[in-house]
Amino acid sequence: MPPGTSPAAAEAEAWTWENAAAGAAAGFATVAALHPLDVVRTRFQVSGGRGWSEVPPYRNTAHAVYTITRSEGLRGLYAGFYPAVLGSTVSWGLYFFFYNRAKQRYLQRKDDRLHPVHHLISAAEAGALVSMFTNPIWLVKTRLQLQTPKHHTSQYSGFSDALRTILREEGFLALYRGIGPGLLLVTHGAIQFTAYEELRKAMIFFKSTQSRTDNRGGEESLLNSIDFAVLGAGSKVAAILLTYPYQVIRARLQQRPGTDGTPKYSNSWHVVKETARYEGVHGFYRGITSNLLKNLPAASLTFVVYENVIKLFKATKEKT
Repeated sequence: MPPGTSPAAAEAEAWTWENAAAGAAAGFATVAALHPLDVVRTRFQVSGGRGWSEVPPYRNTAHAVYTITRSEGLRGLYAGFYPAVLGSTVSWGLYFFFYNRAKQRYLQRKDDRLHPVHHLISAAEAGALVSMFTNPIWLVKTRLQLQTPKHHTSQYSGFSDALRTILREEGFLALYRGIGPGLLLVTHGAIQFTAYEELRKAMIFFKSTQSRTDNRGGEESLLNSIDFAVLGAGSKVAAILLTYPYQVIRARLQQRPGTDGTPKYSNSWHVVKETARYEGVHGFYRGITSNLLKNLPAASLTFVVYENVIKLFKATKEKT
């Protein structure tokens, strides 16, 4: 252990790569299980207001699922699945990696505990770095999810075709449309992870005071998969309610330009003005029902997989 490094910091350094692998596994499991609701959420986010729209109107989440299935089949519900899997796997892997590296830096300056503000800063740092790496993937995912047979004369055939077409028709910078609200969305991850860490500590404290048995496995062994699911969902609710408008703004910016090559919105402020003028506050929360239906179980699944994969890594390492 390097001089001046706390035991907690040493453990954080030792598990950095394992955290990345666990995060990637969690991201893949989440997308594979809940992608159709992500498609519905994205289509709701860009509907409404004035001007052309590339998606048909949907009354609610159930109607959207029914309509997409009837007109586009199962393939429509899984539009953009490949970039969603790639983006989520890479994002969660990088997120947990950068997040734990940041926590490690702050632990070196303290004893064994981090203040909530350090969790917040660590999560914000991780989110900003991940956004820079993955924005092109999310842009392609959004466009694939929005294209329908009725509204497109020239469709992207897949992820690589979409990338080539965007670069050829719109240039490299088009891959970073929506990066502004994407960077603002780091507050989403920061809020979620800070809430998760604090709720986790509170639950461990509560269970440790209630337990009368000798706990040989350490504090974390007090928590099970149900606890992780509850913690993940609870922290996600707070993050969604506070940051959802950023997601709507980003989705609207990332739409494919019209047939004349002109984007529907020129920048984030244009989206805000048009949405507020023609839809009001409600416009900034379009699709939030399907978003909650997707992300609450998704957050639960993500943290259940992540925490259990970490436990598996630790158990395997202890045996060797």
